[in-house]
Amino acid sequence: MLETDDDAPDFTLENQHGDPVTLSEIDAAYTVAYFYPRADTPGCTTEACGFRDEWDAFDNADVAVVGISDDPVADLADFAEKYELPFDLLSDPDGEVALAYDSYGEKNMFGNTFDGVFRNTYVVDESGEIVLTYKGVSPEEHAEEILEDIDSL
Repeated sequence: MLETDDDAPDFTLENQHGDPVTLSEIDAAYTVAYFYPRADTPGCTTEACGFRDEWDAFDNADVAVVGISDDPVADLADFAEKYELPFDLLSDPDGEVALAYDSYGEKNMFGNTFDGVFRNTYVVDESGEIVLTYKGVSPEEHAEEILEDIDSL
């Protein structure tokens, strides 16, 4: 897992509208890059809706949020619309960005082994440095935890 004080690997991925989003071009004091396994599944929905429900607090604190999964753009569009998500969901179809963030690899579920995205989160400051890391997060109250931690930076 990448650590605090590491440079965040830059990336450009398509959002739910098919528009490119580049980490280094996001205009915010901090950017939350959260990796999640699959759009519109129970845990991922809980996590995304947590960010949505705290959106005003993130916006007021000048914090951008991007959710990253290996879902196709069309699935992200449906997910964002269904839950009225006000932030970018980014498609990383080959898991290359997630891999660069130590958030992609072999998983086991119901006796099956496959490659997939791990539920990790990074907070990146405007200089591109990682300032907070969260490994294997629980989706419940994750957004609130991040807000509290950013407030104490």
